[in-house]
Amino acid sequence: MDTLVKITAFAAALAASFGAAYGVGLLAGPQAGVVGSPAHPGGPASGTHRPGVGPTASRTGGLGLTEDGYTLALRTSRMTADRPGTLRFAVHDGSGRRVTGFRREHGREMHLILASRDLSTYRHLHPTRDSDGTWSTPVELPEAGDYRVFADFTPAGKRTRNVTPGADLAVAGPYRPATLPGPARSATVDGYTVSLGGTLRPGRAERVTFTVRRDGRPVTALQPYLGAYGHLVALRAGDLAYLHVHAEGAGPGPDVSFTTTAPGAATYRLFLDFKHDGVVRTAAFTVTSEPAEGIPRPAAPSDPVPLGPGDEGHGH
Repeated sequence: MDTLVKITAFAAALAASFGAAYGVGLLAGPQAGVVGSPAHPGGPASGTHRPGVGPTASRTGGLGLTEDGYTLALRTSRMTADRPGTLRFAVHDGSGRRVTGFRREHGREMHLILASRDLSTYRHLHPTRDSDGTWSTPVELPEAGDYRVFADFTPAGKRTRNVTPGADLAVAGPYRPATLPGPARSATVDGYTVSLGGTLRPGRAERVTFTVRRDGRPVTALQPYLGAYGHLVALRAGDLAYLHVHAEGAGPGPDVSFTTTAPGAATYRLFLDFKHDGVVRTAAFTVTSEPAEGIPRPAAPSDPVPLGPGDEGHGH
């Protein structure tokens, strides 16, 4: 597969176009992401990846309903903007049976990501499962439009691996097109400033580092979230391929680093979750993967999908 960024955790600290009234729409893909090698559960740990070395192939996720024989079956196919609701779904195996056995990864059996096609809305949720295998979670989405739902999980079993099937979700209401923010090296959320260092380059492992500050001072007391000091989801603009990786590293800030490999020159939206003073916050960045020196950048699509800023958030 030739999609998304492959982000492998490195050693360091931390770890949503239509008319005026939008009725029912189908999401063809959310903020792009890919399924990478999951970080080691059980707490922050050191990584061994170095820039310019390591695997260059990326395995993408979220582009289809089925991955490795596991299908995401939404029981809720539409919602209404600005109205609380419950999202229900199940996972079916290759025989059509509902899956009830899951391996806990980063403290959870299921990580559910919701993202609008314009990349303006983002949610990271942890649903609960009934005994019959039906998952559910409360959710309220601020804007109408097409959304993508990603189920990030590992089936129980000795030879299973992490998979991320994706499905479309329509959110009704007045549609307000948004524009994807341009690339930036810093983001501000709730008084915290997060800066991004490093560059994404297609086919080459490169280090990217996020630095967290508050009131100008480095934050050195980040708290573990899902077993690490930082959590990163990357979604590619256009096809919305998906990547879900946790940071590794023993230090509680201010830096959290990842080694990333972009499969191609493209625009990505990165969502970094970090926890401090008992609250999980999300900093969002627009980045472009730059071709290696001497390799021309591919032409932009003739009919790009409008992308937009907006309400990045999560329900943890």
